[in-house]
Amino acid sequence: MSTDKNRATAAAILPLVGGPDNIGSIAHCMTRLRIALHDRSLVDDEALRALPAVLGVVEDETYQIVLGPGTVARVTPEFEALVEEGRSSRTARTPVTAEELADRGAALKQAQKARNSTPVKLFLRRIANVFVPLIPALIGCGIIAGLNGVLLNTGWLPAVVPALAAIASGFMSLIAVFVGYNTAKEFGGTPVLGGAVAAIIVFPGVAKIDAFGQHLSPGQGGVLGALAAAFLAVHVERLCRRWVPEAVDALVTPTLTVLVSGLVTIYGLMFLAGEVATAIGSAATWLLSAGGAFAGLVLGGLFLPLVMLGLHQALIPIHTTLIEQTGHTALLPILAMAGAGQVGAALAVYCRLPRNRSLRTTIKSALPAGFLGVGEPLIYGVSLPLGRPFVTACVGGAAGGAFVGLFNQLGVAFGSTAIGPSGWALFPLLDGGSGAGVTIAVYAGGLAVGYLVGFAATWFFGFTRQMLTDLNTDPQPVADAAPTADAGKEPAMT
Repeated sequence: MSTDKNRATAAAILPLVGGPDNIGSIAHCMTRLRIALHDRSLVDDEALRALPAVLGVVEDETYQIVLGPGTVARVTPEFEALVEEGRSSRTARTPVTAEELADRGAALKQAQKARNSTPVKLFLRRIANVFVPLIPALIGCGIIAGLNGVLLNTGWLPAVVPALAAIASGFMSLIAVFVGYNTAKEFGGTPVLGGAVAAIIVFPGVAKIDAFGQHLSPGQGGVLGALAAAFLAVHVERLCRRWVPEAVDALVTPTLTVLVSGLVTIYGLMFLAGEVATAIGSAATWLLSAGGAFAGLVLGGLFLPLVMLGLHQALIPIHTTLIEQTGHTALLPILAMAGAGQVGAALAVYCRLPRNRSLRTTIKSALPAGFLGVGEPLIYGVSLPLGRPFVTACVGGAAGGAFVGLFNQLGVAFGSTAIGPSGWALFPLLDGGSGAGVTIAVYAGGLAVGYLVGFAATWFFGFTRQMLTDLNTDPQPVADAAPTADAGKEPAMT
């Protein structure tokens, strides 16, 4: 029955995005089906939003259909199968001509340039593409590390503790290699060469090297050094491909790529990236210890707008650097308060609109994911279309962030051992020096503040009198001078 439902959803979506021939590529994240389109004009946005399974649509570098956690992972394979079946049938009838493909490609490229694709945002998306594939491993290893910490502190199962420590730490000890591999892949180089150059950073033998009077240490520069080293390797490889004769390309190009990039990494990038990483760690520590509640207020309050603008992607390498340095990122629990404000705002919308059946149904279906830190359904299905509740959700996030930031300033510093989850899903990943009980209590307190302030702000300031009248008689949300769901960008950690 579940398979039939997922296939029916995929079958309903396919014609509304232009059919199989309009699909360039298919992927999915935690909540969204991501489609690269040949011709954007063939998409029926309104009909897509009207489908019961669709929680919203987002137009970015790809066309993204919000289906929610769990659902998207089941619908995507069915959608891929339908696209493949449609293409096979289409090929048997009338092959797509080269001219058609060229026209579609040109239209897609033109549409991408016209859709808010500034060089900075495109670069940040590519950086995010390097780190996002690593999130599942970060989550898994982070939870195992937390479990291992509990066993270590309680003295339970002492024979298992070393094994869990090895499992949790193995990935982190080699994360630079994965970053190098993904960087080369993302920027058009040979992935394994990027990984090979990045592996120099974590090789124990670098401890024997002195670079310009500076003694190197394994891991110096971390993921930032790996990112820079692999990016350099991509450009060295391109130069080699351009000038090296084909007869010796297979021998010369990989050798020169690894040698040149490796020497620059050892005698420059490791030191520079190490200094930058140290500065990031020091700045984050100072910000939370000195800024306290104010820093938390700003971070928690501005995170949802950063998500809308796509600028939150710049934080991914910062989170990863902090985890690599200290074992956790202190920024994520504060930023997670934005999701708490969003949940509080959605609950207020639910209570204030007792006769808007469709909106209340959307909220009921999206709230469980919201409590677990997946905010896309609530953002694109509720607060953004309504307008004012998005602003009041930010107020709730600011209050929760201020609460957590205040305790950081008072000495209860903690963070997340992985990036990706937030909300209640972050509890197993919390780590700090004040003990598990205190850490959990402070984080739970921040969530409670975010829920309550988001609810109160939305209840009292989230609606005009006219909005309440319209929304309690019309089942469709109306915008209040606010961006539509299409204006949104990538939400936090999908």
